[in-house]
Amino acid sequence: MNRLADATSPYLLQHKDNPVDWWPWSDEAFAEAKRRDVPVLISVGYAACHWCHVMAHESFENEQVGALMNDNFVSIKVDREERPDVDAVYMTATQAMTGQGGWPMTVFATPDGTPFFCGTYFPRPNFVQLLQSVATAWREQREAVLGQGAAVVEAIGGAQAVGGPTAPLDAPLLDAAAARLASEYDATNGGFGGAPKFPPHMNLLFLLRHHQRTGDPRSLEITRHTAEAMARGGIYDQLAGGFARYSVDAHWTVPHFEKMLYDNALLLRVYTQLWRLTGDPLARRVARDTARFLADELHRPGQGFASALDADTEGVEGLTYAWTPAQLVEALGEEDGRFAADLFTVTEEGTFEHGMSVLKLARDVDDAAPEVRARWQQVVGRLLAARDTRPQPALDDKVVAAWNGLAITAIAEFQQVAAVYASPQDEDANLMDGVTIVADGAMRQAAEHLATVHLVDGRLRRVSRDGKVGEPAGVLEDYGCVAEAFCALHQLTGEGHWLTLAGELLDTALAHFAAPGGAFYDTADDAERLVARPADPTDNATPSGRSALIAGLVAYSALTGETRYREAAEAALGTVAPIVGKHPRFTGYAAMVGEALLSGPYEIAVVTDDPAGDPLVAAARRHAPPGAVVVAGRPDQPGVPLLADRPLVEGQSAAYVCRGFVCQRPVTSVEDLVAELG
Repeated sequence: MNRLADATSPYLLQHKDNPVDWWPWSDEAFAEAKRRDVPVLISVGYAACHWCHVMAHESFENEQVGALMNDNFVSIKVDREERPDVDAVYMTATQAMTGQGGWPMTVFATPDGTPFFCGTYFPRPNFVQLLQSVATAWREQREAVLGQGAAVVEAIGGAQAVGGPTAPLDAPLLDAAAARLASEYDATNGGFGGAPKFPPHMNLLFLLRHHQRTGDPRSLEITRHTAEAMARGGIYDQLAGGFARYSVDAHWTVPHFEKMLYDNALLLRVYTQLWRLTGDPLARRVARDTARFLADELHRPGQGFASALDADTEGVEGLTYAWTPAQLVEALGEEDGRFAADLFTVTEEGTFEHGMSVLKLARDVDDAAPEVRARWQQVVGRLLAARDTRPQPALDDKVVAAWNGLAITAIAEFQQVAAVYASPQDEDANLMDGVTIVADGAMRQAAEHLATVHLVDGRLRRVSRDGKVGEPAGVLEDYGCVAEAFCALHQLTGEGHWLTLAGELLDTALAHFAAPGGAFYDTADDAERLVARPADPTDNATPSGRSALIAGLVAYSALTGETRYREAAEAALGTVAPIVGKHPRFTGYAAMVGEALLSGPYEIAVVTDDPAGDPLVAAARRHAPPGAVVVAGRPDQPGVPLLADRPLVEGQSAAYVCRGFVCQRPVTSVEDLVAELG
């Protein structure tokens, strides 16, 4: 009997009609394996995963394969996004056994969850042979199987160990990390490494802060070049905005078409901060259109942001997004069709499959003549209308707490920068205003959803769907990302209750996730016991739980003046510091927060009767040093510590600037404020 019909996970629901007797992850599944004395087959994936779909079609939908699985195993289907703790433990085992990892992940385990054979995608003939071999080994070579499992558990226990060496994350270490990134930089195509190439959003956030603190021109150049290369490439949706998960080539041309919430949230922060620091028009446009993508395509009304758009449409990658020259002419007419083919590099040979091309910008048009920009935008609108008539990719509409936290933080930063640069003279001022209004509403709804639906009895839950919260407990990244988001929302709105909620989440994390030596586990002390307790300090597709929590601790400490949160952040950063200098590509978020601590971070309070329009507020946000917190509002506003006991100066608005809990005299002019922040 397949038991997935009542699941909240869209990924599990994709498998509810398989001829496999799937179980969700549960104690009952392992008890059943023990009762039957058979191994457990754990299959881990996620809804937008292309190769997960392929393995499902080839194997899990096949009656003969299903019968083989049902006769010899208890089969458990896991959504890695819903249960990142389960995924982390078995991914470590898979990497230990095979030297690599990925999804779908296929794990064979004993009835107590001990893994003894791991892999990823298997074509059906190989999978059938594997099922038969494992079943035979379990019956005839049990002792060897159990010995293999014990060795794997020992290996993953060591990989997830805490209490290792520590070091201060100081300026020389961050300088070394920036230099190491520069040495690994792809000067031709932007980014780091070869194919497949992933957007290095957290590294770029670190490099932007490093440039701002040190003046290092190389860090800014790497960021600008990479940001432009991605924005002009096929990895960026040239019609609707938003970034795909990664490029299958080294030059950003052909994407793996899934669009993930976390990538777009982190990239929104990159382009927003690049826009803030440089005024770059391309960064401005991409930030605006990525914010619009989040609000229009991923936000669920009255809830939070959905997790992803699928890589496939009707089982075909790129069906929605790729074009031929003839299709452009059909949609636009002969003249505009040729214009679009030239602008978007659509050729008869194609850049994708079957003579199709993924749209990419052949040249920068943000600085082009007004008539060229107008024609380009008109063509974009007509092509998007034509594309909307095509079959569309499926939406994974579950709401993940941590990823919604990333989106809230990104949109809050975007709103602040958009307000700084607001000008009625801009040719697309109305478009920018529309995006900021819609994005603001989506951000606030997402925050309320997290606060009222995901927060249950003082503890975070990981996921929800259709307004109903799921059972999986929040992990460390949920607490860190949501606390950081609530701190960002407090700065944007001046509302005290967001800061209160952030403090409560951080207190819970400090109480239930702490590990020896200042480190943190990824699961709580009262969470379900797995074969190992994960504690990964490295940033991967998203910030590690440790990095996310450190970011929340630093922001909260700066906003409240409570030093114990900063001390906890510094101790936790010390556990990551030994990795930063050697492997900066996997510690970008931690290094970014390290830059904030080296900078201060600055605490900027602007007392004013007009927080939305006061030039002091705009100057504070425009010139804020790395990781600075900025709060504006009337003096002594309840729940806003930075405004406490800070009056107007002779009836005028005033800015109070502190750094590391040491404050300067208040200033009333923009010039004096900029000088203090310089």
